[in-house]
Amino acid sequence: MIRPLELAIGLRYTRAKRRNRFISFISLVSMLGIALGVVALIATLSVMNGFETELRTRILGMVAHATISGVGEDLHDWPQAVEVASADPRVLGAAPYIERESLLTGVRSQGALLRGIEPALEPAVSVVGEKMKAGAIGDLKPGAFNILLGTELAMALGVDMGDSVTVLVPEARSTPVGVVPQMKRFTVAGLFETGMQEYDLQMAIIHMADAQRLLRMGEGVTGVRLKLTDMFHAWSVARDLADRIGEFYRVRDWARDHANFFRAIQMEKSVMAVILSLIVAVAAFNLVSSLIMLVTDKQADIAILRTLGLSPGSVMAVFVVQGTVIGVVGILAGVAGGISLTLNLDHVMRFIERLLGFELMPADVYYISGDLPVDLRPENILWIVTIAFVMCMLATLYPAWRASRTDPAAALRYE
Repeated sequence: MIRPLELAIGLRYTRAKRRNRFISFISLVSMLGIALGVVALIATLSVMNGFETELRTRILGMVAHATISGVGEDLHDWPQAVEVASADPRVLGAAPYIERESLLTGVRSQGALLRGIEPALEPAVSVVGEKMKAGAIGDLKPGAFNILLGTELAMALGVDMGDSVTVLVPEARSTPVGVVPQMKRFTVAGLFETGMQEYDLQMAIIHMADAQRLLRMGEGVTGVRLKLTDMFHAWSVARDLADRIGEFYRVRDWARDHANFFRAIQMEKSVMAVILSLIVAVAAFNLVSSLIMLVTDKQADIAILRTLGLSPGSVMAVFVVQGTVIGVVGILAGVAGGISLTLNLDHVMRFIERLLGFELMPADVYYISGDLPVDLRPENILWIVTIAFVMCMLATLYPAWRASRTDPAAALRYE
């Protein structure tokens, strides 16, 4: 246990002027190294958190928190499912949908996911209406055979507002000339842009009634999409609703549909944290070096303290205090610097871009527009501080133990 005497001596050694200035330099380098490692960890994890939040927001803006669909067949009693879901306080919105893979043909051809929606109910589960660059979601009228395209999909097809697009779906129908695929000509009534190529290049939206006629589904739909108050309980809420509706349904949630994507982000965050922790580890090794040199420099002082009755454990505590103070100062400086850098990272990045003359993070590559997304989480800072503090404590143990093994007679022999 560290008593006031050991604490006082350790603090005195920390701020004392040393005969060997190189020891002070190494101690300063150790402190700065720890601070740099903490700054890098806080800034990097905050940016990774920001990217994860931004991507989750964009993905969930176009996909449902959960879906309830039929098993191997269309869902015909969807009005009951929407009614039961809308009455649940955990559900913010429910809307039917139809989805099929399709081939769209304009000037050129492009495969896309064809989604049929009910325009009056869709805003409750999707933000596609807020992402319109031209036209509006209300332009989808039953029987009008209008279609909304992602901006990149429209460019790939070579079409614009008012142009015609032929939609071909993998549904066959018999004719006098044989079996031919189901197709229909639609008019481009709107363009949307979500900022994610997965939807801007690969999704087309039509009215649900038009989709039912094209696919010959009658009154059936693929399923019901749900938006919940707590998206992290999507599976349990959807499963509960499916049980209450009373039939056998297939339930899916956003986490399972995009599990590999978010798992990859989490793995990248973990690997990045481990790599950047090596900066703190290197600084801790520098701390070991500076403390060993300090112990060598203070041999006579240690011997005098021993002859005055200071125990080996107390000598060890003195140097643990000194190493801990150096580490704590570095950690606190790193936390202050990391928080400041994170909160002003967008300005720093813009300054570097102006200095270098090119864009560091193009929006079309990193799915960002405007400010750099950052998410500063207190639990991350606490984790970083804990890891850095443990490394610093471990770095002090060997030099402190070596100081406690000093022989007073041998140390004072040539003094």
